[in-house]
Amino acid sequence: MKMLGLKEIRTRKKYTQLKVALDLSISREALSYYETGKRSPDIEMLVKLSHYFNVSIDYLILGKEFKEQ
Repeated sequence: MKMLGLKEIRTRKKYTQLKVALDLSISREALSYYETGKRSPDIEMLVKLSHYFNVSIDYLILGKEFKEQ
């Protein structure tokens, strides 16, 4: 599944893939795969990404925040 919000938040903060990868101790390729949907991060990595960017996991995956109906 392509993580719609991940690339958006990364580019909005003007972070390169390399910077984020180094900060999170993953390869740049892994981050690229998460952004393009070639690979899905495990729950631990989703939590790390969520904390790193200070957004919800919903935002990282869907590109929008969860709203109760």
